[in-house]
Amino acid sequence: MKRVLALLLLFNISAVFAENIIIALVNDNVITANSLESLLLTADSKEQKVYIIEQRIDDILQLEKAKEFGVEASLNDVKLALIDISRSNNISLEELKSYPEFLYLEIEVLEKISILNLQRYITKDVNITENEAINICSKENSNSIKQIKIAQIIISELEAPNDQDAAIKKFLKKLSKHISKGASFEGFAKLHSQHSSYLNGGITDWIEVSNPTLVMLDLLKDNEVSKIYLTDFGFAIGIKLEERYVSSNLKQCTEKLIYLNAEKLYSNWVRGLREKAYIKIYHDAL
Repeated sequence: MKRVLALLLLFNISAVFAENIIIALVNDNVITANSLESLLLTADSKEQKVYIIEQRIDDILQLEKAKEFGVEASLNDVKLALIDISRSNNISLEELKSYPEFLYLEIEVLEKISILNLQRYITKDVNITENEAINICSKENSNSIKQIKIAQIIISELEAPNDQDAAIKKFLKKLSKHISKGASFEGFAKLHSQHSSYLNGGITDWIEVSNPTLVMLDLLKDNEVSKIYLTDFGFAIGIKLEERYVSSNLKQCTEKLIYLNAEKLYSNWVRGLREKAYIKIYHDAL
């Protein structure tokens, strides 16, 4: 009787191992049929099964690198993600843990977060210059806004016995006359402007033409000095340096371009992992 039971046990164990056949090798890792059973059952063709296996191969290669670079998901990351899942399903974390599939869910969450961390690590330096974004985004969007770059001399206070404002305006008019005769606006800005922009010769970043003062500055001719105008920091005179038109959704467009560049870089990087890895798919087992 014991011999019969032993034979039956051996037969059952052999059957289990026979069913859980190896369908692919990835470096030192194996992919078994059981590990992808739920996905493979939905495949309508051998090509689809191979695609599913290829996706799993990519996951394994990325998980290997996530471990190598030390960017694997932490236990706390996994716990927080599981809490979010339980809340979105209106159950407690304890109830979620009671489900038979919880272990598989926990592993899936850990892998997804680890791969996401790896993607961020590999693409962290991907960026796009402002000029590149403007050139591309402006072509894609006909709704453009006008921006100008100006230089300003801003005076907030002077030593004056009586009317402070009158003294400032008189001083700015004096500077304006010298500039109109050929003096350097930027040189005077560095010497006299009382705004932090004096370090850069009074030159501003790009500004959208969005109020009457900026419209006035936008209409200036080359090297023409503006009339005196009031700013949040004091009275000023300015000159127009450059103008450009940019997409009205430049920020969103720039973010999209960075995402696309990162996606392309990461895709090529994963392809490089495949080229260096040992990969074998047992097509006859599918």
